[in-house]
Amino acid sequence: MTDLTNLSEAELQAVIDQAEKTLKEKQSAKRKEIIAKIKELAASIGVNVEIREADKSLDRRNSKVEPKYRNPADSLQTWTGRGLPPKWLQSLMAAGHNKSEFEIR
Repeated sequence: MTDLTNLSEAELQAVIDQAEKTLKEKQSAKRKEIIAKIKELAASIGVNVEIREADKSLDRRNSKVEPKYRNPADSLQTWTGRGLPPKWLQSLMAAGHNKSEFEIR
């Protein structure tokens, strides 16, 4: 293996980039191989298998939820309706208001 301490920053970055590219190619090849084995095993018992790639754009952790409620005293304060209500909404509800009064329409 190459002694990495003697490489420049640009050379190190090139090594990293090449390693990442090679890793992705190997992972993709292994994935295709395993999918082929799964289909072969399924066919051997008379089952048809359809394997679809996951749509990465539908990752819920990164999706933004639109706010549903707005503080009438400060329009910059909003709440999506998920999780615990914010303090401003809790105090308004404790004062006898209904949260539906603060819905964004």
